[in-house]
Formats: sequence, C-alpha cells, structure tokens
Amino acid sequence: MFNKNIKIVLAALVLGTAVWQFTETNIGNGIMLIFLSLIFVFLYFKNEIILLAFLRLRKQDFPGAKKWLDRISDPKAALVPKQEGYYNYLNGLMISQTNMVEAEKYFKKAEKLGLNMSADMAMTKLNLAGIAMTKNRKRDADLLLAEAKKLDKHGMLNDQIKMMKQQMKKMGQPRQQFGQGGRGGRRF
Repeated sequence: MFNKNIKIVLAALVLGTAVWQFTETNIGNGIMLIFLSLIFVFLYFKNEIILLAFLRLRKQDFPGAKKWLDRISDPKAALVPKQEGYYNYLNGLMISQTNMVEAEKYFKKAEKLGLNMSADMAMTKLNLAGIAMTKNRKRDADLLLAEAKKLDKHGMLNDQIKMMKQQMKKMGQPRQQFGQGGRGGRRF
C-alpha cells in the first residue's frame, strides 16, 4: 500500500519515538513502538500486497490474486528487486493458464530478478521448461529441468519433473508408420 521508501521513513520515525519514550522512562511504550517499527521493516522486505496475492493463490482464487497484483501500478518503483521477482512469478503462474508466450516473459523476469525460496525458483524453472518443451526447444527444456531438480531440495517437484522427462522422451521418438510390412499393411 505504501511506497518502499515511505515504509523506511515510518520505521525510522517510530523507532525515534521509541527512543524518546525510553528517555522519558516509559519502557513499555518504547518496547511496543520498537515492535511497531519492526512491522514496517518487515513490510519493506515482504510487500503486503504480494502476501495477500499469495494467500489468494493458495485458495485457487486467480481473479482475486490478479486484483491484488493489479493494485501495484509501478512494480519497479514500489518494490525491491526480490519483491518484483515475486510479482512477475505470480503473474506468470496466473497467465500460464491461458497465454504461454506472455507467461514466459514473466517467468524470465522473475528468474533474472531472483526469488528468495529455492522451491519457488525451481517452480519457475519447471514452468520455463514446460514452455520450452511446447516450443520444441528440447535442449533448453532439458537444461531447465536439470536446474529445477537441483533447486528442488525437498523433492516436492519430483513427480512433475519425471513426467516432463517422460514427455520429452516421447517427443524425441520417431513415430511408427503403418503399411510398410508391419501391422495393417496389405499383402497381395
């Protein structure tokens, strides 16, 4: 809701007020104000709108998550780079349901900006591998799958990675043609 710079200014003001309360021997007020300033510092690193969009996505509410993300008018100005990466990651997840070309752009931006969690980066690589596979770029897809497997430390994406590798094997196999002495061919 607030710009990232405003959050830091608010944190500094509240922290200054906390120090003033300590000097006035109001220890309880000072401690409470320090906790309040920590909330502003937390929201500097974890954007509240992105957190609310994550909650909507967990409930499979794509329109609700999109509505929250649309409240961020200028991501470069309002977000730090990792938050902007998550902004692009979430947009890529939602758009990948309908438009793979635009989703690839969002996922590449998220990959470039970076994500805090390795599982999220693994999911990004997995989605990029799927998009590369649909565009018949087998080598890119294979490299991205290897990176996703390396980033997936807890093994949450093992099934999806195995399934994509099987699909890639099927892509590489030549199709059998009937009528050349095999089944279904006529003999006179």
